[in-house]
Amino acid sequence: MQSKTGSEIRELFLSFFESKGHRRVHSSSLVPANDPTLLFTNAGMNQFKDVFLGVEKREYSRATTSQKCVRAGGKHNDLENVGFTRRHHTFFEMLGNFSFGDYFKQDAIAYAWELITSDEWLAIPKDRLYVTIFEGNADVPRDDEAAQFWMNVGVPKERIKAFGMKDNFWQMGETGPCGPCSEIFFDLGLEASETGEDKPFGEDDQRYVEIWNLVFMQFDRSATTDPTTKQTTYTLTPLPKPSIDTGAGLERLAAVVQGKLSNFETDLFTPLIKRAAELTGSTAGVENASLRIISDHARAATFLINDGVLPSNEGRGYVLRKILRRGIRHGRLLGQEQPFMREMVYAVRDEMQDAYPELNDSADQIAKVIEAEERQFDRVLKIGLVKLNEAIELTIQKAIEFTEKSDTLNLEPLYLADYSKGLHTEPQYENASYVEKYRSLSEYLLRATDFKLRGKYRAVLDGTVAFALYETFGMPLDFMVDAARDAGVDFDDKGFQEALLEERKRAKASWKGATKQVADIYIQSLAEGRSPYEQSPGVVLAARELPHLSFIGYETLKAKTRIVYIGHDSGSKGPLTGKPIRQLRPSAFYPETFYAVLEQSPFYATSGGQVGDKGLLLTPDGNQVLADVLGCEAPVRGVNVIQIRPRPNAIGSNSIQAGDTVMAIVDADYRNATRRNHTGTHLLHAALREVLGKHVKQAGSLVDNTRLRFDFSHFAQVDQEELEQIESIVNKEILANTAVQTIVDVPIDVAVNEYHAMALFGEKYGDKVRVVKVGDFSTELCGGIHTLATGEIGLLKLVGESAVSSGVRRVEAISGMGALGEFRRDFEVAQMATQLGSASDSPAEALRSRFASQEEELKRLRRELDEMRMKSAASSLDDAMANAVEVKGIKVLAHRADGLDRGQLRTLVDNLRNKLGSGIVILGSAQDEGKVAIIAGVTADLLKRAHAGKIAGAIAKLVGGAGGGKPDLAEAGGKDISQLNAALEAAPKIVGELLQ
Repeated sequence: MQSKTGSEIRELFLSFFESKGHRRVHSSSLVPANDPTLLFTNAGMNQFKDVFLGVEKREYSRATTSQKCVRAGGKHNDLENVGFTRRHHTFFEMLGNFSFGDYFKQDAIAYAWELITSDEWLAIPKDRLYVTIFEGNADVPRDDEAAQFWMNVGVPKERIKAFGMKDNFWQMGETGPCGPCSEIFFDLGLEASETGEDKPFGEDDQRYVEIWNLVFMQFDRSATTDPTTKQTTYTLTPLPKPSIDTGAGLERLAAVVQGKLSNFETDLFTPLIKRAAELTGSTAGVENASLRIISDHARAATFLINDGVLPSNEGRGYVLRKILRRGIRHGRLLGQEQPFMREMVYAVRDEMQDAYPELNDSADQIAKVIEAEERQFDRVLKIGLVKLNEAIELTIQKAIEFTEKSDTLNLEPLYLADYSKGLHTEPQYENASYVEKYRSLSEYLLRATDFKLRGKYRAVLDGTVAFALYETFGMPLDFMVDAARDAGVDFDDKGFQEALLEERKRAKASWKGATKQVADIYIQSLAEGRSPYEQSPGVVLAARELPHLSFIGYETLKAKTRIVYIGHDSGSKGPLTGKPIRQLRPSAFYPETFYAVLEQSPFYATSGGQVGDKGLLLTPDGNQVLADVLGCEAPVRGVNVIQIRPRPNAIGSNSIQAGDTVMAIVDADYRNATRRNHTGTHLLHAALREVLGKHVKQAGSLVDNTRLRFDFSHFAQVDQEELEQIESIVNKEILANTAVQTIVDVPIDVAVNEYHAMALFGEKYGDKVRVVKVGDFSTELCGGIHTLATGEIGLLKLVGESAVSSGVRRVEAISGMGALGEFRRDFEVAQMATQLGSASDSPAEALRSRFASQEEELKRLRRELDEMRMKSAASSLDDAMANAVEVKGIKVLAHRADGLDRGQLRTLVDNLRNKLGSGIVILGSAQDEGKVAIIAGVTADLLKRAHAGKIAGAIAKLVGGAGGGKPDLAEAGGKDISQLNAALEAAPKIVGELLQ
């Protein structure tokens, strides 16, 4: 077996399958296109999912790919294992070959064995290979067919082992394609065994490593739910065209071919590990877990950001943030306190640019994103350390308090009596007030049950508190454990792990999505060239004729065509999708809303951010309107479904029938307004990149007949000067009246590498694409409708710029008549503004001057109002002093002072404390929106006897709130103003109970 580099193995795999008639297909984005069930692309078959489900057709039936994958969130999450095992990664490449109803088991097995063992290809020794098959169950027999095919290519029978559903049966989801699978394993030898024992195949996962999985999709799994019992049963039906989906991890293959025990020892990682060591000052090698983690996470972060994901606090961005911060933390463990991960981007680029040349253009921007995250994480860590210290101090304080109270009130025997009985709820004491008073202490002890018997009232850092610090501030678990230990505090690892498990469940649930089902059988039949009415004898013959669907809306807005499908929402929903079930109907009639498919449709379906067309259906002669077309969608590629509402005349025998010929007319004004905005979007995208930088990439768009909305990657607000520059560039291109060129059926490779067309974020492209060029100014892959020349746009006016999320900005614009209307409104405002200023002032200067003077006037009035409030409050100080009472030898003053903000209340507390000389002051105030403010102050000589934070918190409970603070001054809040007087009246009694 001759050693090969990782890049050579990737190319060899793809070349092999090209020689077997497969189409080499580019890796899809790590952000799955139009698939809510996936957080990230995690398998080679993801981009072919719709093909396997039957909702998409491609011009080839065999494909091979090297797919970028990430498993670091949701259901598929390897993050915590990365660096500590030989083969776990967040980012990896999955090599695969696919058959869409073409070849099946025999050829798939023969291809795999030839590639793996042939001296012409990988030349892996046959005597170190094992294979697995499905052992069978009650529904599916043992896969003896696969076993025989393996023996036919030369695998000895004793090297074939059968396993069950968990290991050797694959299914896409709860329903849909599924089938047995067969895996190829390589024996790394006894040195790979962690136990050192010479165990047979199947009993040592470290020694025998899976290098290729062959999935045989031969069944369709359907579900039936009993309406009475709500029980769901599943049925497996043989697929008419079985398919193949295989996956071989490049990193694992590289380890085998290069004779390494760990993927991290291959040339895919060693240059990255070397660079990580240089950047962190480490002298360790590939065996170091931190260096492994940095190298792996640098790959994942680089490719995720390249594909449009940005660090954030939710969804994909949250996972990216966790990956980055984990890598940064391990750099700190190696002693690197300064930003360094940004430099790893260039190491990743250098190693991967041959396979992914786009990294050459995006590396600088990716590095900027990572550096910004590094600096933000540094700030967060500093805050998190303060929060951790506060949590530890509070834990110690609670333990001390509990010790004092339990020693005095003999709480321990009562608690232990309940605990010894196995009761893990609140202990049942006879004295209810006693229980209420010390409920928080006993709850604290309950959390500490696993640790309490080690010593008298050991302090325990609550695992849920620690997890909050872990999630919010990225505080490392081992760091928190060490800090707690240094402070003499035990760590509630059980509580932490429970909280971690709950978070993973939430993450999994949040990305479970709606299970994507096989397309509606009637729509699918149209996609396959069959009539949905072929088994419907009650319809006219024209409805049962074979359909020949086409979209002709690029060339015309009008067509005489046949209705080949009519559907109607049944009113019930699918048990698995929760979506309305559409029923096939022979006709459509007033006043219901229906769905229809035209054989030749001029209506553009919503796609790529552009909304679908609207229009009319008329009689063939065009003399009578039959229905309004409200919109158009494409649930299956090539099948445009229009939503129609028949007119009042479409009833009885005049209803619209399946098979009828109609005149379909697109609303030209609606279409033209929409296409002006769409072409304007392309110009805007190019102008943004020209002004802000080439890092700008589309992150979403919406184009309709009224305006355009464009989201893009950028880390700062676009200032007014830049917006004006962008707007000027766009309108200059519009005035140039440059022809808009549309080039169709361009191979994706040619479009990207020769035309340098922009492939847009989140879009799904086929093998042949449509390129839209505006001179040398803009070139994009786009299937939308555009103007013939830029001059048709008329004018484009930017009307808004805002933030969408971290690192994503949004601009909104209008064009054509909409822009004219905006200018007319602006002109009207300008005319009014000139009346406010001098003759020499521009309208903007006049408005600014007037606003500035009004703002100054408002500030003056506010100051006067605040001064009047404070004077009023100060004048009542003598009356307030007269209301002070003495509690256990201490003066206590409780006073209500409405209309003051918290700053003014604090000043008033200080004044009252000064007048008292020695005592406690409690102020209550009714605030805006029905809120209550409570502020308590204790003079310095009483701090050993009274705590302002406890006093404020106790009084706040009486007004439905909470709070606390420092011993000398504390604030609290509430939401029940009606109880404020009663709370202040109770203040002396509360102070008396809390005095020490």
